[in-house]
Amino acid sequence: MDKRRIRQLGRITTFAKTTTLRYLILALFFVTFFTACNPNDKKENKKQIVKKEPIIKEYGFTFNDYKVVQDTIRSGDTFSALLEKFPLKDSLKIHEVTEKVKDSFNVKRIKAGKPYILFLDKKKPNTLQALVYIEDRINYTVVDFRDSLVVSNKQKPTIVKRRVVAAEINGSLSETLSNAGVSPALAPKLANIYAYTIDFFKIQKGDKFAVTINERYIDDTIYVGVESIEASYFEHKGKKIFAFPYKLNEKQKKEDYYDENGKGLKSMFLKAPLDYFRISSRFSGRRFHPVQMRFKAHNGTDYAAPHGTPIKTTASGVVERTGYTAGNGNFVKVRHSSTYSTQYLHMSKILVRNGQSVSQGQTIGKVGSTGLATGPHVCYRFWKNGVQVDPLRLKLPNTEPMGKSDKQKYLKYIEPLKRELDSITAIKFKE
Repeated sequence: MDKRRIRQLGRITTFAKTTTLRYLILALFFVTFFTACNPNDKKENKKQIVKKEPIIKEYGFTFNDYKVVQDTIRSGDTFSALLEKFPLKDSLKIHEVTEKVKDSFNVKRIKAGKPYILFLDKKKPNTLQALVYIEDRINYTVVDFRDSLVVSNKQKPTIVKRRVVAAEINGSLSETLSNAGVSPALAPKLANIYAYTIDFFKIQKGDKFAVTINERYIDDTIYVGVESIEASYFEHKGKKIFAFPYKLNEKQKKEDYYDENGKGLKSMFLKAPLDYFRISSRFSGRRFHPVQMRFKAHNGTDYAAPHGTPIKTTASGVVERTGYTAGNGNFVKVRHSSTYSTQYLHMSKILVRNGQSVSQGQTIGKVGSTGLATGPHVCYRFWKNGVQVDPLRLKLPNTEPMGKSDKQKYLKYIEPLKRELDSITAIKFKE
């Protein structure tokens, strides 16, 4: 076979291969196209994709049965304004609703930032069926229009779980609590308990603590926070301090904290009658009076603060006298024991009455400049055994000691709590 013939056969073979490949590609395209466009396959795919709508039940309603609007109260919103957004059933008037619910729901106390839910009828044109105002994670109010107007103040079901937590400080107290699986909100509560015995700005790595707490949960799973503290222990700079909350009598509103021997942890007196202040004039035997323009003794400590600042009694006691004099202005005097009394002068407003029992830290008046005063302040006076003294130079006592019978009851009450803390700390902190 000559060379020319061979070249012709080669061209034919190449053409045949190319043509066959083209037909194969074209056939594959048509198969893929018609398979993808098969309407039965589309229906099949749709059936596989469709998912059932989850059923949502909360606040006593099945959300799927209504058109639901969820929002938050804005500044300036009122209860009436919320009702105006959608028509009410049976031609109810808004003022009628407000009048009927006022005994169960204080509509004036709704707050900006609080969430609310509107449940609307799906069939009728957005008719309002119910309104839920959410006060917090547990408490809520339902205004129900479905049958007859009914108002219910409700709570989500909760349970309280008790546990003992022990940890060694590593970082801040809040960080240590968080690492131990406890709400960091417990930190300020512990700081308040030990406010008179531990400087929490100076706690250091290696300090230890253990605390018995009750924690609240919604539906057994959603953590709400620490409900109460049953007992606690703190070791700071090698010093071990226990704290147990206890009421000496039923009339006492809040517990005081005592150590394992029944000694009160907090000082009998606060350091000052104001939260925020500056000392404008100290206790002195000879001070130039800015109003009388002469030197005289100043038997008190002046704390300057803005007009209207709350004034707190520095210790629990009984209001011995309230009134007004030209020099003192509006004043309150409190007797704390047979040994100690305090007085608060120049008030703009007195908030207690003679003979009233007051607790430490209770607001008894407001800062003012009544009487002989050049500006708003409170003059704080302190008596010990009937003599005015400087409280800033006085070593003040802790809470009044327990009586013998009270101490016996207290020691019996804390015995199992302390034993539990001792056990957990021995295991956790064994060397």
